[in-house]
Amino acid sequence: MAVITYRQALHDTLRDEMHRDDDVFLIGEEIGVFEGSYKITAGLLDEFGEKRVRDTPIAEEGFVGAAVGAAMLGLRPVVELMTINFSLVALDQIVNHAAKIYGMFGGQTNVPMVLRTPGGGGQQLGATHSQNIELYYAFVPGLKVVAPSTPADAKALLLAAIRDDDPVLFLENLALYNTKGEVPDHVEPAEIGKAAVTREGTDITIIGYSRMAGVATQVAEKLAAEEGINAEVVDLRSLRPLDRETFVNSVRKTGCAVVAEDDWLTYGIGAEIAASISDGAFDYLDAPVRRVASAEVPLPYAKPLETAALPSAESLTTAVRETLDAVGRRR
Repeated sequence: MAVITYRQALHDTLRDEMHRDDDVFLIGEEIGVFEGSYKITAGLLDEFGEKRVRDTPIAEEGFVGAAVGAAMLGLRPVVELMTINFSLVALDQIVNHAAKIYGMFGGQTNVPMVLRTPGGGGQQLGATHSQNIELYYAFVPGLKVVAPSTPADAKALLLAAIRDDDPVLFLENLALYNTKGEVPDHVEPAEIGKAAVTREGTDITIIGYSRMAGVATQVAEKLAAEEGINAEVVDLRSLRPLDRETFVNSVRKTGCAVVAEDDWLTYGIGAEIAASISDGAFDYLDAPVRRVASAEVPLPYAKPLETAALPSAESLTTAVRETLDAVGRRR
């Protein structure tokens, strides 16, 4: 068992999979000579050469389209998009080609490709470089969307994504790259579409993914230590397929739920979670499902305003307390 960063887990997994399978190759902006904007591909150009670590022009539609074609012909491209914001330039290739080719051609060809990309705010990169638009892709049948929150899950889910025969959007978060966690010496590919109960509890369920899954765990531990609140935490890990069964069963046990997400509240991932809880656990609810999300504004550049606009441990703690207060269940 080693303690490594999220960044290192991604790097090591890419390297291991490139050694395991000669059909795996990397493609994206500045991933070779510059070693990637976040240094996740550091050293891989020297080790594997230009054929398998392919620097591209700043042309997302072009290199994502090239990856779609390569995947159709049997290779397994792993695309690095510098941020999820730039995926909008390649939206047609992702949504109308990668996601639909298998179905439109009657299963004659798969598109086994991975689109790695970070999202998230908090880095003072401005409104156009700080969005959480994973909802755009989680909405699309034919795509799989995963969002690991820990180094161990990053490794296990990236293994699964690379080996999957469908296109997978692999969502990272800029705030997670330097976070550390234990990673077993031997990691098996995770099951895409399976959530994890990362903390058992009885008073309330907190549901999150990516950065906010980690925040949810921190909040739950602090509330337990300081206020005796026993919260259960569910890390979604996958947004499509969505493991409704796990979080619905948790809410049936606790009777209360708060969803924490980095995207905007209106039409956000949390809205789908709340609707699913209403469908599957309505008679078990003691209070309405609460949602904690980003302010509905283009994210400001100024640090105090950016911080105020993002969901936080404080805003999540307040939502948990208010939910339990409403049903008289705070100790």
